[in-house]
Amino acid sequence: MAPVRNARYIFTEVPEEYPEPGRHFRYDDSQIVDLESVSLDGGILVKTLVLSLDPYMRGRMRPPSKESYTNPFRIGESLSGYGVGVILRSEHEAYALGDHVTYVDIPHQEYFVVKPNPFLRKIPSDAGVPWSLFIGVLGMPGQTAYASWKEYAKPQKGQTVFVSTAAGAVGSFVVQLAKLDGMKVIASSGSDEKAAFTKECGADVSFNYKTTSTEEILQKEGPIDVYYDNVGGETLDLAFKYAAKNARFIECGMISIYNKPDKSYPFKHLMEIIGKQISVNGFLVFDLVPKWGKQFYEEMPRLVKEGKIKFQEDRSYGLDQIGEAFVAVQKGTNNGKKVVVVAED
Repeated sequence: MAPVRNARYIFTEVPEEYPEPGRHFRYDDSQIVDLESVSLDGGILVKTLVLSLDPYMRGRMRPPSKESYTNPFRIGESLSGYGVGVILRSEHEAYALGDHVTYVDIPHQEYFVVKPNPFLRKIPSDAGVPWSLFIGVLGMPGQTAYASWKEYAKPQKGQTVFVSTAAGAVGSFVVQLAKLDGMKVIASSGSDEKAAFTKECGADVSFNYKTTSTEEILQKEGPIDVYYDNVGGETLDLAFKYAAKNARFIECGMISIYNKPDKSYPFKHLMEIIGKQISVNGFLVFDLVPKWGKQFYEEMPRLVKEGKIKFQEDRSYGLDQIGEAFVAVQKGTNNGKKVVVVAED
């Protein structure tokens, strides 16, 4: 077989604010690969099917000298992240031709070789749901919501939880977990359409923070016993102000500052942490999955398949759409979990 194109989406420049397709990253179709002869060295050859675009990836667009909890992207190399692929060749007994796999660091290119490791996971052949769900509601976002909620929320029936970015892949799952635990849910989203979706997920109070005052809602509907934070900034500050005594704050993300050069916000209400004895819990999903992952996969695939867990998926088609899709995630213009379909099976 003759070599085939192995297009990719490469990182080209560190952005200070919002990244721009064509400047900070771009599509490149200059590489080729021989699928029959490329060396596997005991690994597997994978065809990329679906890629996940997630907020945390913005933190990888930094100079290599700046330390963080994730590895930085390298100039001139492919972006990478969660994805689903199908095996074309294998030199490992645990993986066979036609197996579908998920991986935490799939290069944003059409084909890649990887050696089996703890982060490479086979998808059951009888899953009965689209493969893309294993990088969404049944993947890292779902695991993030589930594991952090189980670990830190300490839910009590009748108490109140406030969820920001409540229509997102993580937030909408948290809304539903909270309702299963009998809590009152206040949900903040960035559009009327998103607010309507969180209402469908069970939120008792669902509002568009761009047209409705977050402070007025919290003042009226609080105090807050649990805050599930995806945005940081002013919303987090207000949550401190309207928190109940012994409130639990779960810090999942702070997208409001990801694209600011100084990554800071001047808080006014931090003293509430002391006076109200608030617990503030930051976490990384990798550290919680060993404890909660087995339970997650025992419970959630069935509930999703039966339609008992709601989700939204926002699809783009073609590897060349990576840049626009990523910017949509950073600006919140996507509706639900953002994925890019690179190829069909």
